[in-house]
Amino acid sequence: MPEQLISTKGELERIPINIKGLDDEIEGGIPVGSNVLVTGAAGTMKSSLCFNTIYNEAQNGRNVLYLSLEQSYVSLLNQMINMGYDFQKIDVTIIGSDPSIIKKKIKEVNKSKKGHLILSDLGSLRSAIKSKETASDNWWNIISKIVRTLKTETQISAVVMDSLNSLYVLSDFKQPRNKIFHIFRFFKELDLTTFFIAEMPKDGHKYSEYEIEDFIADAVVVLQLVERNRKVTREINIAKMRSTDVNNDVFTLEYGKNGFQAMYGGKMPLL
Repeated sequence: MPEQLISTKGELERIPINIKGLDDEIEGGIPVGSNVLVTGAAGTMKSSLCFNTIYNEAQNGRNVLYLSLEQSYVSLLNQMINMGYDFQKIDVTIIGSDPSIIKKKIKEVNKSKKGHLILSDLGSLRSAIKSKETASDNWWNIISKIVRTLKTETQISAVVMDSLNSLYVLSDFKQPRNKIFHIFRFFKELDLTTFFIAEMPKDGHKYSEYEIEDFIADAVVVLQLVERNRKVTREINIAKMRSTDVNNDVFTLEYGKNGFQAMYGGKMPLL
C-alpha cells in the first residue's frame, strides 16, 4: 500500500512506545508506517524496549511480528516472562520458514479472538541451514516472504527485526545504501510500523553499521549506558522523528514493576 497523503495533522495515526514520560514528548507515539531505527550498545535494552511496544499492540488486539535472527524464541520469551510480561493477555504463535507450517499457524492466528504476538525464530533456522552460501543468497527472500505472507493473511501491524547487524552478516551488502533503501522501502510499502534494532559502538561515534540507516529511517531512538559516580544508568533520546514535534532531551530510562519510564529529561539524573 502506498503512503497516504493526509489533509490535517490530526489524521496521523500513532503507535505509543509505551514508555511513561516519553510518549507525551512525541505527540503520543510513532507515526504508523514509520521505519524506526532503535540503536544502542549491548545491555541498553533495545530488544526489551521494542518487545514492550509490540506486546502492548498485541494487548490492544492487533497482530504483530517479532523477527529474531539470533536469539531463540525460548530464550526471548523466558527473558520477557522474567521481566513480568503476562502472556495470558495475548496469544503467542511460533513460526519458522516452512510454508506448510506457516499456513497452519495463520489459521490459528485468524481463529483467535486475542491479539497475537507472532515470533519467527530465524535463529533456529540459521542453525538448520548448513550451507553458508545458500543462506546468504536466500535470507532476505525468506524474511520478505514471511513478512508479506503474514501481512496479507493476518494483517500484522508492526514488526521488530532483531537485528540489522545479523542480517548484514547473512546477506550480501556490496551496495549497502541501495540494499538498505530497498529493505526499508519493502516494509514501508506494506504499511508496517517497523523497528530495526542496530548495534551502536560504546563510544557512540555512529548509530549503525553503514552510517546511512539513520538517514533513511523515519525515526531514530538512541539508547546509551552512562557511568556517573561509579553508577551506570541507561539513557534514551529521540534523535529524529518525522512528522512529529519531538522533545530531543536525553531521558534516564528505568524499568520496574510499572514498566518502562523516562525521567529527568534535560536534567542530570538523581543519584
